Amino acid sequence: MADSALEVTKLTVKYAERVAVNELSFSIKSGEIYGLLGPNGAGKSSTIKSVLGLVKYAGGIDILGMGPPSSRVMNSIGVVMETPALLEALTPREFFEFAGSVRGSFDQKRVEALVEAFELGEYMDMPIASLSAGNKQKVAVVSAMMHRPKLLLLDEPFNALDVKSVRIMKGLIQKHVDDGGAVLFSTHIMEVAEKICTRIGIINAGKIMAEGTLQEIEEQANAGNLEDAFLKTIHADEQIKSLLEGL
Repeated sequence: MADSALEVTKLTVKYAERVAVNELSFSIKSGEIYGLLGPNGAGKSSTIKSVLGLVKYAGGIDILGMGPPSSRVMNSIGVVMETPALLEALTPREFFEFAGSVRGSFDQKRVEALVEAFELGEYMDMPIASLSAGNKQKVAVVSAMMHRPKLLLLDEPFNALDVKSVRIMKGLIQKHVDDGGAVLFSTHIMEVAEKICTRIGIINAGKIMAEGTLQEIEEQANAGNLEDAFLKTIHADEQIKSLLEGL
């Protein structure tokens, strides 16, 4: 049986009186890409922030069998957020060295290979603040993958990346799971979920509304494609029809 990479049990996150995540439960096994698919504000980013220990939460989180978020666990995780949090006064070279020192390991050859793949070489000694949004995202991707983490947390990771870089990253994600790693992939883009994810959890208002493979999701909703299944699952199809009739 595949090892558990992430177990989330009755996760609840509140911001003041607003419930962002509502008793959410799901699990991810090694070798699996689990997609959290939902509209804006569904609770996807709050779920990832909980796994990272960045927000207060109730419920259970077990990461790689090592328990809830902690500094020890974080060394086995790689993270790419939609808007990367980088030390922008540093250069990419300094940032990678800093990340390596925090994790207690630095694989120079691995970093060089990733830098070459994402064509970051000419920017290595420029302040991160001066880089384009796409190159900042590439820095975040290299930092997330340079230590060969067991679990990747990806929140709209293709944001601002060019077509070539997206293709390279897709290849790295596939290699990661082929080697036994696991991925939590958060997105609101249907095509990404269809092509990337092993299993999908449709999330809305902080709850999992449906879960399974692409085929299972479509069958549960009696729909011919993921977009229709998604809209039916979150009860938006009739609302959209009514809105369009009124325009």
